[in-house]
Amino acid sequence: MAQIRIRNTNKRIEAEVQVQEFLNKQEILYEHWDSDKLSEELKEKYVLSDEEKQQILATYDSEIKDLAVRRGYKIWDVITLSEVTPNLEELLQKFEAVHTHSEDEIRAITAGKGIFIIKGTDDTGYFDVELEAGDVISVPESKPHFFTLMDNRQIVAVRLFIETEGWVASPYNDPDFVKDNA
Repeated sequence: MAQIRIRNTNKRIEAEVQVQEFLNKQEILYEHWDSDKLSEELKEKYVLSDEEKQQILATYDSEIKDLAVRRGYKIWDVITLSEVTPNLEELLQKFEAVHTHSEDEIRAITAGKGIFIIKGTDDTGYFDVELEAGDVISVPESKPHFFTLMDNRQIVAVRLFIETEGWVASPYNDPDFVKDNA
């Protein structure tokens, strides 16, 4: 279950109903998929063959297609990040810069943990959404945000896209943003 930390107050939101209400107010889609559907051997595996990635997509086929129909997604894939990912630090530098997209950025976490840092309304400021297996989040287009790994530095996620180019970011320069606000 996702948890939220509002950066300027350090307030935490942990109860499912309050997490959902908070994200709705920020115009962020949040859903939950049944993480128990995934086979045991894939639940904590962070180096995946193409066949294993296809197995994850097949496991969540109905959920993916439901989202695709509701929100216009055309393509999807599986991304995995861990200490053994080639060029992990370069990838994280790209992900960890505040940016926007011309479409929603949606991730369905199937294993591991990660954090989206999102610019909320003026009265909220930036907040962290800590995600784990089963959490599905969609950050709206043009909403400043970035993604990073949690301490375990392992994640597997389904990504869905409207644009066939996949992940394309536009830098967002925000002088008020403080990266390490813990």
